Amino acid sequence: MFSLDWVYYAISWILLTWHSAWDAIVPAEAVIGTNWPWILAIVFLVVTVRVILFPVFVKQIKSQRAMQALQPRVKELQEKHKGDRETLQKEMMELYRKEKANPLMGCLPMFLQIPVFLGLFHVLRRLDPNKQAKTLYGWTVDQFESASHAKLFTAPISGKFGSTPAELASLGANGHTVKLIAGVLVLIMIATTYLTSRQMILKTGWAEDPQQRMVQRLMLYGIPVSLLVSGAIFPIGVIIYWVTNNLFTLGQQQWVLRKFPPPPTAKTGTAAKAGAQPAKTGGLLGRKAQPAVKAPATAPKVAGPKPGAKPVNPKKNRPAKRQG
Repeated sequence: MFSLDWVYYAISWILLTWHSAWDAIVPAEAVIGTNWPWILAIVFLVVTVRVILFPVFVKQIKSQRAMQALQPRVKELQEKHKGDRETLQKEMMELYRKEKANPLMGCLPMFLQIPVFLGLFHVLRRLDPNKQAKTLYGWTVDQFESASHAKLFTAPISGKFGSTPAELASLGANGHTVKLIAGVLVLIMIATTYLTSRQMILKTGWAEDPQQRMVQRLMLYGIPVSLLVSGAIFPIGVIIYWVTNNLFTLGQQQWVLRKFPPPPTAKTGTAAKAGAQPAKTGGLLGRKAQPAVKAPATAPKVAGPKPGAKPVNPKKNRPAKRQG
């Protein structure tokens, strides 16, 4: 059976290393009901993982740019093989192979972070002070005791929104406080998860390929909605990791997208709509103004005789001719 113990040991080592570093700087005693060395250790676990995965993230952006550049050719293939899905898929895969574009690269950084998330979830779930075995994955008894009593605003980091009364009693925690802190963090987690996907789509645009567009919709709406349910079973420490990871992603994406901007032809979001509008009205706005055609001059109207007036004899008013 495949074992993930190596992941648990690796996550524990990084977490304990950062805790030791912050424990020498920040007071170990709770400040504002929070044991900051453990909170900062989780935050810098995110920083460590993201620094390691940064080259993969850059490759993801470059792959997305390549996919964008291929969109016109993908559209041609879709028109050419309309109704023949099997041939269309073969042609598209051949196109991606020739141009060295990988449609799955967009999800790779997320997949690589799943073992880290599972490792932290597994470790924090075992921080139960009532357990007889106080050591796990290289932890000492003192480290286990310290972590199992670590709190964020008086809520234990191993507690969760769906904790049972028995679990809360073993942690010595107040159920209302745990639900409040966990609930607020879950809402922040959902919002930041949505914003990270939205930021990327607004910058890179919706994919023309139906499968890629479906993946984009799943990332944008499906995952945030699923967190409404799954967030209830996540320990507070795991939610801190997720929120920190999302905030790091927002900043990193902004920097990378500025350094590697989308192709000029790619129009996204409202910009695409705004960019398409001139094409419709450009014929009117871009056309040179034609000189106005003047209407032909009409002869001035001569007022007719008033009703009841005597007719005027034009010959009578002419001057008499001189006789020579």
